[in-house]
Order: sequence, then structure tokens, then C-alpha cells
Amino acid sequence: MATFIPPTLGSETIFHIGSFEVRNTLITALLTMILLTVVGLVLKRKKYALVPGGFQNFIETIVEGLFDFFDSVVGDRKKTEKFFPIVATIFFFVIISNWMGLLPGFGSIGVWAEHNGHHVLVPFLRSTFADINMTFAIALISVTSCQVMGFAMLGMKGYGGKFFVNPFRDPVGCFVGILELFSEFSKMISFSFRLFGNVFAGEVLLLVISFLVPFIAPLPFYGLEIFVGFIQALVFSFLTLVFLNLATTSHH
Repeated sequence: MATFIPPTLGSETIFHIGSFEVRNTLITALLTMILLTVVGLVLKRKKYALVPGGFQNFIETIVEGLFDFFDSVVGDRKKTEKFFPIVATIFFFVIISNWMGLLPGFGSIGVWAEHNGHHVLVPFLRSTFADINMTFAIALISVTSCQVMGFAMLGMKGYGGKFFVNPFRDPVGCFVGILELFSEFSKMISFSFRLFGNVFAGEVLLLVISFLVPFIAPLPFYGLEIFVGFIQALVFSFLTLVFLNLATTSHH
């Protein structure tokens, strides 16, 4: 009788480069970056026709729609133009990574090996954000971008004044500033576990359904995971945009 083996919480090491561990989630992340780079090079080679057609028209429609949506949130076109490169990059990286994890072979083709004391299937490829290290890394990029933009647009005094207030002049403001400072660090934790939890839960759901009722039954759940992958990318980039906007708004 077949035994259901759930996916491991941590990603698995596929091979080593010296002392560096190359994990299956890292391979997927590299494939995602290669895909985005190839798309960018193809568009650059076409030299942006004045009357776009085909692939260029499709990409421009997506980018313009995303830009208009972000601009409606920020309400300041100059700010949107500054935020858009980092926010759009996060959106495309997250959504492509999530959708690549649904392709045939991801999580199902590998070798049987010992992992953390258990005999499990070690897949060669696994969804990028099924690893908490990967979600924490992109959360760190998001939060660091907020700090950099805040200092760049408001200056040391203008941005630092949100967190460091003279307790003798304004004790309440000093306490609120300390809370704001801690909240900046808590964003990384909330970002990390929100994305990781949704991706890992999706992996478990698909494996359970495929194990109980293979072939036809998992198809609706694949559609659900495609939608969830889009929502997670949109939420992550949207929250990054909101935090960037807050970080660059003068505090009164």
C-alpha cells in the first residue's frame, strides 16, 4: 500500500560547490531569473516598435496596467516612477516563481535519500518560496528598499525623526517612534511567513489531492494555486509599495 509522504519544511540540497549548498529552491530561483532576463533581452532586441504587436504588445499591456494600478495607490506619478522598478521586479519574480512550482516535474522528480533523519524523495526542483530562507531574503530586500528610499527622499533628519524623538520634549512621540522602529523589523517576519505559508500549504494540498484521487481531481486545485500565486505576488508587491510610500511621506 502506498504511503503518503508530506514535503519537508526545509529545502533539500542537490549538490555542493565547495562548501556552498545548492538547494532545489535556489535552482528554481535561478531559472526564474534566467527566464526574466531572456524576456528582457528579447524585448530589447526588438527595439520597441512604435506600433507594438504580438509579444511586445502583450508585455506592454501587462506593464502599463501594473503601473497604472500602482500609480492609483501612490497618487504621485514621480514617486510611482521611482518605486516601480523594485516593486514590479518583486511582482514578476514572485509570480513566475510561484507558477513555475506548478509545472510537471516540480516536487515529483528526484531521488530517494536521507533528509533530516527520514527517507524522503528529494526533488531536483521545488517552488522557490517553499523555503523560508528565500522568502526572508526577498522580504529583506523589500524592507531595506523602504529604508533606502526613506533616507534618500526625506534625508537623515526627516526620516530618522520618525523613529528617534527627544523623550524630554515629547515622551509619547518617543514611545511611538520606538514602536515604529520595531515594526520595521516585524515586517520582514510577517512578509516571510505569509508567503512561505501559502506556498508550502499549496504544495501539501496538491500532494494530498494527487495521492487520494490522482489525474482528474487535482486539476481544479491547480487552477486555485495559479490564482493564489497571482494574489501572493500582488499582495507582496502591493504591501512593498504601500510601505515605500509611507517611508517617503513626511511625518508630522
